[in-house]
Amino acid sequence: MSLAALARAGLLALLVAVVGAAAAPGALVEVNNLVLRADGGFRPQSLPKRSYAPIEFHGRIDISSKDGFPVPALRQALIDFDRDGRLTVAGLPTCAPESVAQASSAEARRTCRGAIVGRGEIEILIQVLEAGSQYETAPLTIFNGPRLGRLPTAILHARLAGQTHAIVVPIEKRRGDFRYRARLDVPPLAGGWGRITHLDVEIGRRYRAGGEPRSYVSARCSDNVLQTHGRFSFEDGTIIDGLVEKYCHQKQ
Repeated sequence: MSLAALARAGLLALLVAVVGAAAAPGALVEVNNLVLRADGGFRPQSLPKRSYAPIEFHGRIDISSKDGFPVPALRQALIDFDRDGRLTVAGLPTCAPESVAQASSAEARRTCRGAIVGRGEIEILIQVLEAGSQYETAPLTIFNGPRLGRLPTAILHARLAGQTHAIVVPIEKRRGDFRYRARLDVPPLAGGWGRITHLDVEIGRRYRAGGEPRSYVSARCSDNVLQTHGRFSFEDGTIIDGLVEKYCHQKQ
């Protein structure tokens, strides 16, 4: 990466951290012609200080341009989740990506219904010079995937422009302020003409395994805030790196 790109990424990290902390609705970042809005949250907001309780997590990203022209293609998203969050997959069914690689959303949900951990929506702008542009929206399903080496995975499934995508997202456990990192490598969409403009997800699944109740995502409230960090890389070299903070309340 060039020194200019690194400097830009550092400036954006600072900018989004300030915006994310100060503005409850989330983060808004403008870089040259690119505009990115990100927000997220969880429920319930009242959580134990030390033990973990089941939660449902939601996130939203909107990508647009100031001048109305197509945005550059998103190539990679790295999403980090707070150290007070916990992922549990033991005893949860998995969905192999090849089993839904040709399926519609409804077919995939029937095939792997026991592995569903989230749902949402994805919107893309398809820009073809001869035909103009059009938006296409499709349901998004998140399945618990098989392990990739030692890493748990999620499978993001959607059918866009007649093409089915079953994307494997590895989830790495880390040290420091963030416990998990999910890595989404975005394939070419709509024959390379598609650009993601909107993505929203609701993640959460309660299930039983070994006779015990479990939750796909859980959290505690040790310091009254849960953080989500994102790093978004675009095909033109733009990098947006920032933080969204949401407050929690310690259960008495």
